[in-house]
Amino acid sequence: MEFVVKTAKAPSLKTATLVLPVAQDRSLGDYARSVDQASGGAISAILKRGDLDGKAAQTLLLHDIPGLKAERLLLLGVGKADELDTRQWRKIVGAAAGVLKSLGGADAAFAMQDVQVKNRDPRAATRLLVEILADGDYQFDRFKSKKADARPLNKVVLLCDKAQQAEFERAAAEAKAIAAGMALARDLGNLPPNHCHPTFMAEQARQLAKSHKSLKVEVLDEKKLRELGAGAFLAVSQGSEQPGCIVVMQYNGGKKGEQPYALVGKGITFDTGGISLKPGLGMDEMKYDMCGAASVLGTFRAVLELQLPINLVGLLACAENMPSGRATRPGDIVTTMSGQTVEILNTDAEGRLVLCDTLTYAERFKPRAVIDVATLTGACIVALGSNTSGLLGNDQVLVDQVLAAGESAADRAWQLPLFDEYQEQLDSPFADIANIGGPKAGTITAGCFLSRFTKAYPWAHLDIAGTAWISGGKEKGATGRPVPLLTQYLLDRVG
Repeated sequence: MEFVVKTAKAPSLKTATLVLPVAQDRSLGDYARSVDQASGGAISAILKRGDLDGKAAQTLLLHDIPGLKAERLLLLGVGKADELDTRQWRKIVGAAAGVLKSLGGADAAFAMQDVQVKNRDPRAATRLLVEILADGDYQFDRFKSKKADARPLNKVVLLCDKAQQAEFERAAAEAKAIAAGMALARDLGNLPPNHCHPTFMAEQARQLAKSHKSLKVEVLDEKKLRELGAGAFLAVSQGSEQPGCIVVMQYNGGKKGEQPYALVGKGITFDTGGISLKPGLGMDEMKYDMCGAASVLGTFRAVLELQLPINLVGLLACAENMPSGRATRPGDIVTTMSGQTVEILNTDAEGRLVLCDTLTYAERFKPRAVIDVATLTGACIVALGSNTSGLLGNDQVLVDQVLAAGESAADRAWQLPLFDEYQEQLDSPFADIANIGGPKAGTITAGCFLSRFTKAYPWAHLDIAGTAWISGGKEKGATGRPVPLLTQYLLDRVG
């Protein structure tokens, strides 16, 4: 979908559908009133009839309004001004998108510059509008023998005043890049595990590098990982016929020698639980256990499209967790790349095993900060549900930056404690550390485990087990989160 910013007057704009906001008291903003005047008061006359009272997400489609060159006019209820927050804005824009999809028009124009969204300036509200429309256009049907009908809407015009044009263009560019990154992350998550395996993930990174010269990719195979002493990582991958790997991505858009930021993604392309086998019901959704790595790839795509002046490292910890004669057993002890030993009490706590060695490897880049992203614990879903990602870290400044980025991007996270008392749950009588801490505070003890390997740099951990995909039903599928949060965090770093 193409997005274009224009300063044209709405009445003179040729478009299939013009979208105009109406507040709950049936009042029109300054821009909408000018459109009403051009129509000879036709719009206000329709509102007086009571066909639409302006409640949030109400819609009324009108045809052949006098004085307008638009073929249709879509009146869109935006509710009460003091109640219009990000959540309501999503519903409102989603309602408009639903109507536009049902029409035959190839384009539409939004005249929403008068709408005030709480805690968002017009640029931020416009960016979110574009993200919602672009992400709503996503569909995954590559394995359907009969493809979905092509949607006619392929162009959206964003109307604004001349003073707003530069900011709106910037908002649209950021939103398009974020939506493209989300689409990549969703595609990778939705792919079946017989297609999307560790080698495939590495190839996707290489394909991204082929089209962007500023990106370099290196793949650490199992032979290299053995040389590096990545015993925890290999304890997971050894049970599968699919070889594991760490994919190293380096984007140098900043100054030469400038310390990079680093993103680390859990990429378990299928998780059976290993010898600690998961229940069969719903196990098909364990193809989504690589959504952390997918979101890192998606964020890189957004950064590359925006050509951000920043140095960035991405590390994808890709493996498949399978039961076999070679698989790790509960009770095995392995030595990590850091030299610490781990007693593996549960092979289904495998994400932290691939991540701990990958986080140790991150030290060599001397990063300013490291954020790891993982579908790590079911306990996070119990704690926070499917709306909010869990967040822990060893540096409060970094944690606050991630929280702020989530609020700004409408992709929120919530901080959980990382108190030393929780570390005691990981004590092992036989090794330096156990890989699980018992049934209590599972998300926190997983964070405690990772914190043992991140002492060399500021670090934050995002647990996206509840937010990376939607379970069951017709809406089942990857969400593309937290690409908006991660991209916003990096945008904030470059001002």
